[in-house]
Amino acid sequence: MYFFNPWHDLALSNFAASYTPPASAVKMADDMALLPVWYGNGEAVIAEGEANRSFLDALKSVLPVTAEMISSQEIVLRRKERIIPWGWSPMLRRKMASLGAGEHQLPSMEELERLKEYTNRKNAVRLLRELKKEEKSFCGESYYFIRLEELLEFLQSVPGDKILKMPVSGSGKGLIWILGNITDKQTDWCRRVIREQGGVVAEPVLRKVQDFAMEFYVQEGKTQFAGYSLFHSAASGAYAGNELLSDSKIVERLSGYIRTDLLHGLRESLKQKLSLFFPFYTGYAGVDMMACETEEGYMIQPCVEINLRMNMGVVARIFHERYMERGAEGKFKVNYFKNQGDAQSFHKKMQRESPLKVAYGKILSGYQPLTPVTSDTRYMAYVQIC
Repeated sequence: MYFFNPWHDLALSNFAASYTPPASAVKMADDMALLPVWYGNGEAVIAEGEANRSFLDALKSVLPVTAEMISSQEIVLRRKERIIPWGWSPMLRRKMASLGAGEHQLPSMEELERLKEYTNRKNAVRLLRELKKEEKSFCGESYYFIRLEELLEFLQSVPGDKILKMPVSGSGKGLIWILGNITDKQTDWCRRVIREQGGVVAEPVLRKVQDFAMEFYVQEGKTQFAGYSLFHSAASGAYAGNELLSDSKIVERLSGYIRTDLLHGLRESLKQKLSLFFPFYTGYAGVDMMACETEEGYMIQPCVEINLRMNMGVVARIFHERYMERGAEGKFKVNYFKNQGDAQSFHKKMQRESPLKVAYGKILSGYQPLTPVTSDTRYMAYVQIC
């Protein structure tokens, strides 16, 4: 059973079983509950409401989608099945237990404690350091400070803009940009984060020209490469969308910034290091990277973030392989609409301007929403294929 809980990172960071996600995250989870239909293996997806059921029924008449939808109340009837959420937290463990899930379907608190420790950004700091030791052509600096005085000294001694990160928060979240000198408000933020999470990660800001990632699947000490992800992020660092391209096309694009042999070497190195760093973890692991412009030319920052959970890059990768005609390219996006009715207007416009064309169960071109669109929709995922 798959479950989409985009508030996972916030809940894991908070680590309280009684945690309540913000209303925006709950709305996103409700609007996009059927997203696992596209990356699951045909198993049930936990979702509620007639809009979701109607969307899934209509989808099956167009594309080879085999997943079924069940309500949360039916979990108690499926105690033999695994529960596969976007990511686990104490809050989700409590929620699933209250719905009738058995102990064998839930991670232990010890396992969740370990997961929180694994997701700490200090692991990305350590991994970047090791990767740079192996390959001098990689760029980027990242430091973990446990004392405010040392952090402030670093900020004063390093020229240019800096970025500060909470050790445990979502990808693209828990970030503070230091543009020039640190303010009193930002200093208070650092003091609070050090008190609550034990430290702060600090990095000089690089001249980024392209975001990308390598996706892996880790199973208790064994790591397999799962594909590349070429994605875009907003100025704030928040996820904005993925390119729907084959791995070979992504490597071709990246070859403008990094030699192909270095890229392949980095991939093999990460397979070994992820197994060593996270020996008891099972699930997807995405390592975010950047192509950057430096005084010595283009260089790669090989470890910006490590995401130990399902992520949109993996969703895009699986969608491209399963549902797109060979050679077809496109974009995968997650949009937010501020006003009621705007999502529906956008949906109708896209249907008119970019009608879907399918042959033998594969998308040739056009627009396809991946989640239902109603007058009340605020969040939606969709693809547009060239």
